[in-house]
Amino acid sequence: MSALVVGIGHPFRGDDAVGPQLADAVAALDLPGVTVLAHHGEGTDLMARWQGFDAVVVVDATCSGASPGSIRRWEVEAETLPAGLFPKSSHQFGLAEAVEMARLLGRLPPRLTVIGVEGGEFAAGAPLSPQVATALPQVVALVREAVGDSGVH
Repeated sequence: MSALVVGIGHPFRGDDAVGPQLADAVAALDLPGVTVLAHHGEGTDLMARWQGFDAVVVVDATCSGASPGSIRRWEVEAETLPAGLFPKSSHQFGLAEAVEMARLLGRLPPRLTVIGVEGGEFAAGAPLSPQVATALPQVVALVREAVGDSGVH
């Protein structure tokens, strides 16, 4: 089985850095059969990048008003991704739009899991908030579960 883990976000915009930091943490695990990518979140590029993988896990910051560090998980084959939760910055065609376009075109990966981590601070130059940093190990565990890794090597 081949899997792709994508961490979306900007490393220097506060809690938006959760995706790239997750990508670094998962890459350091060197999981067999798992490709890891830190990504800017532009939707058409995402659609191209996840082609050919059996399982894809995407991690991105969300902005719903929930408590910072809250985690939500979607199995995209069975449910629609709420577009308003994912900040798009300069990209009007972001993650949620890419998922729905891929669904319409029949180009979703066989398994697509999206994990959202609620952010609270997105200012340029801000560090990752303590709440989001505390959630990161749980997100790594969810990613490992989604790619089928038991954590035992």
